[in-house]
Amino acid sequence: MWEYSEKVQEHFFSPRNAGAVAEANATGDVGSLSCGDALRLTLKVDPVSEVILDAGFQTFGCGSAIASSSALTEIIKGMTLDEALKVSNQDIADYLDGLPPEKMHCSVMGREALQAAIANYRGEVWKDDHEEGALVCKCFAVDSALIEHTIRANALSTVEDVANYTKAGGGCSSCHEGIEEILTRVLAETGKTFAPTNAATQPAPVRRKLTNLQRIRCIESSIEAIRPNLQRDHGDVELVDIDGKNVYVNMTGACVGCQMASTTLEGIQQRIVEDLGEFVRVLPAAAQRH
Repeated sequence: MWEYSEKVQEHFFSPRNAGAVAEANATGDVGSLSCGDALRLTLKVDPVSEVILDAGFQTFGCGSAIASSSALTEIIKGMTLDEALKVSNQDIADYLDGLPPEKMHCSVMGREALQAAIANYRGEVWKDDHEEGALVCKCFAVDSALIEHTIRANALSTVEDVANYTKAGGGCSSCHEGIEEILTRVLAETGKTFAPTNAATQPAPVRRKLTNLQRIRCIESSIEAIRPNLQRDHGDVELVDIDGKNVYVNMTGACVGCQMASTTLEGIQQRIVEDLGEFVRVLPAAAQRH
C-alpha cells in the first residue's frame, strides 16, 4: 500500500469542484484510454481580464487522480491564464503535501489538462508532445517527447522515476532500454551519467498469487470504492460476471448512454488493475452476449 498524506485523502474523499463548470468557455481533455486515466477540465474565464473565475473537473481513475484534479482546480481559481500556465505538476503535488512516487503521473496529467483548456480558450490547437513514430512504451502509449520533457521538468534520473511520472516502463518492461537511452542523452546535457545497473531497472517484487475467491472479492471491493463517485453524478455500476481476464459490468442511471461511458469503464479497469496486481479488461455486460 502507498502512503498518502492527509491532504490527498481529504481531496479524494471530499473533492473540490467536481463536475463540469456551468457556462464554461474552456475545456481540456487529456488521458489515455489504454491506461485508464482520463481527465476533463472545464474553466470559466473572464473574457476581459482572463482571470479564471471557476474551474471544475471530471476524472475517472485512482484516488490520486481525483485528488490531483481537485487540487489543481483550487490552485488555479483566481489566477490569470498566463499565471496558471506557470503551474507545474510539482506545484500540484506540493499542494497535496506530496504524492507517492508511483502516483506522480496523476499530477502530470493535471498540468496537461490545464494546458489543453487554456489552448482551447485561445482557439489554439494543443498538442500533448506526442510525436508520430516516436512511441517508446506501447503498454501505455507514451512517446519519447513526453518522456524527455518530464525528465527535464522534474530532474528524473532512473527508469523507475520515469515510470512513476509517465507510466512508461511500468508494464512489460520491454521499453526499458529505450527509456535508458533517453535518460543517458538528457542527463549528459547536464554533465551527469546514467547508471543502467540502478536497482530501479530490476523487476518489481512478484505479488502473492490470489485464490479465485480472493480475486473476486478484490474486484468487488475495487468496484465498491468507485461507486460513490458515480452515484454523486446520478450514475452507478454493478458487477455482473468475471470470466478469466474479462470483468463484465452494467452501467446504470446517468452512466447509461453518457459520452464519458467508455472513459468510466477505463477508470474502473485502472482501479481494478492497481488493486488486483494483474491486467484485466472491464467490459459492458452486453459484450458478453455477443
